[in-house]
Amino acid sequence: MKFKIIDDLAIFLDNILPEKQLSKLQEFLLSGAIFTEASKVLAILIIFIIISEIALALTLTFIKLPGSVLILPFFTIPCLFTYVIVQQERRAQEIEKTAPDFLRQLSSMLQVGLSFENAMEDMSQYGEGPLYDEMRRTIIEIRMGRNFDDAWRAMSKRLKSKELERVFGIILDGRKSGSSISKVLNDVSDDLRDLMALKRERKSAVMMSVMFLLISAVVATPFSIGMVSVYSGFMQSNGMESEIILTAPIAGELYLIIHSVLVAFIISIIMYGDVKKGIKFSLPLLAASFVIFYLISTFGGSMLFGGF
Repeated sequence: MKFKIIDDLAIFLDNILPEKQLSKLQEFLLSGAIFTEASKVLAILIIFIIISEIALALTLTFIKLPGSVLILPFFTIPCLFTYVIVQQERRAQEIEKTAPDFLRQLSSMLQVGLSFENAMEDMSQYGEGPLYDEMRRTIIEIRMGRNFDDAWRAMSKRLKSKELERVFGIILDGRKSGSSISKVLNDVSDDLRDLMALKRERKSAVMMSVMFLLISAVVATPFSIGMVSVYSGFMQSNGMESEIILTAPIAGELYLIIHSVLVAFIISIIMYGDVKKGIKFSLPLLAASFVIFYLISTFGGSMLFGGF
């Protein structure tokens, strides 16, 4: 079923938003297995938020709830962001898992006399999974006139894996230098298999530390800061106001933001050895921690003190 309002809004967004930004958003969505046009996704988000805001505003007229609940629909944005990140991680793990066997099969096809391009095309026709999907996309780009080297590099970047990007770069360099590409493929396949085994061992070794940090960022700290806000509200309701009581909730929220961002960077260093990945983890952690903080600060008083 098609909704005309969504299509009309998507066309409007296509006309007013820069094409470069829409392309980046489209690549981001595709990396998370969302195969919908970027402008249409934005249109759906906007309409959902507007309808939710109207529904909540009407609900507030009948049910006594704090006006801050109107911020809840906006959490769909970090939720979508988090979903795409999780899908990216799963996709990268699946690709890394299948890549060694894929490279070895490609090497075998080269040994029987096929060219590199023909071997890629033959394998892409029968394989299933994200790696084969990327291979099919690369072949289509080459047929449309894109340089092989550029298409190969673009594919390695789309895989969202540093290890695979390095391996595919080695393969491309070996092909350009005239080396035995079949031998290169076998060697990098073995190296990649060993590297993935080490990566799994490292991940399992640090998972306990990561879980502790996640619990601290998403549960313990927001709960504590939320209770500070509840206590501040309780004191104010009894006429015991002071500068510390008034500023404590604001200071707690600032601390919550700093703590969530720092935890995201620490987790990225522990798990990936790359501080830059903390940027994409900080928004989901911040959103999750603020949800807990909001629930505790809004409803904690009524649960503990009977609404003061």
